[in-house]
Amino acid sequence: MLQGAAETVWEQVVGQWPDFSVEVVPEIDSTNSELMRRARAGQTAATLLVAERQTAGRGRLGRDWRSVGGAAPGVDSLTFSLGVALPAIDLSGLSLAVGLAVVESLHPALGLKWPNDVWLDGRKMAGILIETTAVGAQRFVVIGIGINILPRPETDLRTPPAALRDVLPDCSAASALCAVGPALAQAVQRFVESGFAAFQAGFQARDLLRGKPVQTQGGNALELRGIACGVDATGALLVHTERGVQAINSSEVSVRPLSPSPFTPPSGT
Repeated sequence: MLQGAAETVWEQVVGQWPDFSVEVVPEIDSTNSELMRRARAGQTAATLLVAERQTAGRGRLGRDWRSVGGAAPGVDSLTFSLGVALPAIDLSGLSLAVGLAVVESLHPALGLKWPNDVWLDGRKMAGILIETTAVGAQRFVVIGIGINILPRPETDLRTPPAALRDVLPDCSAASALCAVGPALAQAVQRFVESGFAAFQAGFQARDLLRGKPVQTQGGNALELRGIACGVDATGALLVHTERGVQAINSSEVSVRPLSPSPFTPPSGT
């Protein structure tokens, strides 16, 4: 099932990316971890690695992201990673650009929660984890994506889960891969050429935090409260606080919506 989808993705991408390959494995600890291992062993060709089942997948801040289990392999979720060697460019905003590629390729009802979560009706449907390592003068970048296809248990989850079938009842992991794979490859190439600025307007249109009261935790923005007011051209989250607009750009920061609003910003902001 996923093998056929992988071939379709490869056919759509290889014309613009000659060394691009797609590989499907029945089970692995983590597609991100595997591509990082390969990179350290000198294997840095652009590779989209898809797992029918992940046993030790992880999300941002060390959180688990595994296949749900209980369904046939490759049915309950879609987990894959793209590994690619990139020139020494500013990677700020890459996770936002990737998130935009995911939502735009799947469904209009999906939105983005800074910095790397795909939400549906206040519930998390997909997550993104980007890791990098030095390879000579370049950076090897691994972009991991996990998408819930079927509903998953809410046990031990900080945010209620959503599933792609909530809005696309006939979808499958294979159809989702066919949609997201080419969009992801195109987004990465566009990001290399133009940076996040080329995605800023698109992200603003899907930004679920914009205009909402939020609280940040961790990084240099410990316990910061204010009104989210979009992102700048580098992908930093802008939060209007009582001390003015603060830019949040650390991937170690957790952002949570608040209710009610912590304060009322001046008009015109």
